[in-house]
Amino acid sequence: MSPDATHPETVPLLDIHEASVQRGERLIMDRLSLRLAAGQHTAILGANGSGKSTLIRLIARQLYPLAREDGPPAIRIFGRDRWNVTELRSLIGIVSPAVQGDYTNEESPLEVFDAVVSGFFAARGLWVEHEVTESMRQRASEALDQVQASQLIGRDMASLSTGEARRVLIARALVHRPRALLLDEPCAGLDPASRRRFLESLRQLAQHGVTLLLVTHHVEEILPEIDHVVVLRNGQLLRRGSKANVLTDEVLTAAFDMPMRVEQRDGYFHARVG
Repeated sequence: MSPDATHPETVPLLDIHEASVQRGERLIMDRLSLRLAAGQHTAILGANGSGKSTLIRLIARQLYPLAREDGPPAIRIFGRDRWNVTELRSLIGIVSPAVQGDYTNEESPLEVFDAVVSGFFAARGLWVEHEVTESMRQRASEALDQVQASQLIGRDMASLSTGEARRVLIARALVHRPRALLLDEPCAGLDPASRRRFLESLRQLAQHGVTLLLVTHHVEEILPEIDHVVVLRNGQLLRRGSKANVLTDEVLTAAFDMPMRVEQRDGYFHARVG
């Protein structure tokens, strides 16, 4: 039996030990070590090129670190270094604007409920060979309720606003009842009002037991429920810890290579060029 099956609460969600990733002749991640506890809401913050996308691809098993001759595995997820990708994605739901276009293509319409239910089959939409059970339909309905998107049932994904489509994709990830939700720049493309509504829906998920890993370069998107922050810079760990200790003028100035001023109001932190 795997360690996470016996005591899931004691096994880290993510345990990275001196992981390095190379692209051509350049190290895009340089001996990164990072440990995230299961159940801990975390924001991963950094400028463009800081290593956030590389970290996401490592977690999603789309990328692998450089091999080492000895020592512990470079990356463990829920205590394991070997995963079937389909099994892993049922434990960590991943939502990214990069894949949203696959579901909102006007040339091949996809209805909202079908988009969510098809998450059980890791497919875009439902096919003849897919046997949808009543339990699956129930869980899809519950997931849409969780993200306040039930009213979108019956509409094509292509007809939705960016924020609506993103909520549907989160529901699709939630049908597996994952132990964590990895959100890669989830507010990209949203106007200020849509962003605030979307962040409020994420707060509801966090308050109801869904562990969030929020990847962003906007301090303003770090929810009040998230207290653990990891800051990356040039493929390395710059700082990690509580928001109060990490979201400071000094740390963000180093992270973004520009003088930054940080203030807090209404439970959110805000940063501006100083």
